[in-house]
Amino acid sequence: MVEEVAIGGGAPVVVQSMTNTDTADAASTARQVFELWRAGSELVRITVDTPEAAAQVARIRDKLDAMGCDVPLVGDFHFNGHKLLTRYPDCAAALAKYRINPGNVGKGAKRDDQFAMMVNAALKHGKPIRIGVNWGSLDPELLARMMDENGRRPEPLDADEVMREALIASGLESAAQAEKLGLPAGRIVISCKVSGVQDLILVYRELARRCRYALHLGLTEAGMGSKGIVASSAAMAVLLQEGIGDTIRVSLTPEPGGDRTREVTVAQELLQTMGLRSFTPMVAACPGCGRTTSTHFQELAQRIQEFLRAQMPVWQQSHPGVAEMRVAVMGCVVNGPGESKHADIGISLPGTNEVAVAPVYVDGEKTVTLKGARIAEEFQAIVEAYVKENYAPGARRRRPARGAPGSATIPIKAAS
Repeated sequence: MVEEVAIGGGAPVVVQSMTNTDTADAASTARQVFELWRAGSELVRITVDTPEAAAQVARIRDKLDAMGCDVPLVGDFHFNGHKLLTRYPDCAAALAKYRINPGNVGKGAKRDDQFAMMVNAALKHGKPIRIGVNWGSLDPELLARMMDENGRRPEPLDADEVMREALIASGLESAAQAEKLGLPAGRIVISCKVSGVQDLILVYRELARRCRYALHLGLTEAGMGSKGIVASSAAMAVLLQEGIGDTIRVSLTPEPGGDRTREVTVAQELLQTMGLRSFTPMVAACPGCGRTTSTHFQELAQRIQEFLRAQMPVWQQSHPGVAEMRVAVMGCVVNGPGESKHADIGISLPGTNEVAVAPVYVDGEKTVTLKGARIAEEFQAIVEAYVKENYAPGARRRRPARGAPGSATIPIKAAS
């Protein structure tokens, strides 16, 4: 089976991720791509930086197909992409999209020729491209030219403004060049990545004003842990709320030995908490206070959340709409009953010195009161029964998702 992912044109915002394995190691790369896909990544980018890596791309695609993983692969090219796409046609064919960095595709007269070679490969194999500008590798000739022009202004802009304009100009000029070479605008995605929240917002607002290409969002070098999550969410949430952005990536630095799929979960949760897409049932849980000295509600909330996410690969096929289900696990009588009534299914656990019983609410009505040592198991069974009863095929409709208005719809297919 071949997966097709639509980008832009009102299609749902797509979640993307990237491997950090050596692509020349086909087994480990295929395994990580599979893990990212299982976590919910809808596009996975892999590094293609050496002949050894390029030679393994088709083999990685074959391994993924054998595992039943049809996620499209995006090739990330820097410096030598023109050579690799030309010399390894199997690699060019197996990839679903090419990422081209205009800042390092070549220098001087070679730049245009080498850029054209990559675009011609995309034309030959029927692939879209992403013009991926990054402020850490901005075209030095373009930046120098724009700095000189700025210096001749009666009232020069500050350096940050020139940098932002150079990012935008690099993306738009490269996209226009690709169109002149014959690549349709509907097969071009642009990204202009920076590591500052306010810079990203300013750059993408201007990009959205000046073009109708599909846009890929993400902070580059977002950081590790909570810093990376907060920064990425703060920047992208503002833009997504304004209808800007067609694909996103949360570029988290994994902790040593950390799980690479964390960036996928964060991206999904960002879109879902904003009401743009639904990926897995969301669990509302109170933060705890002096009324909740027991950890029962924390343990149950964690257990239910992990259970729901683990079930989604099966449920999303057999129970359409289940990702929109709302579950509440509350810890005391103050907000517990009310929050549980607002959810599709909720439980209000006893707080400190409260009667050791836990009423369960289904669709706003109290249905049963649980007590004893098996509350967790019994509530999980109630959740499972609710899913089977209420999310049979055709029972509920999904909420409409939103992409950037007016941008082209780009079908991304996994080669097989």
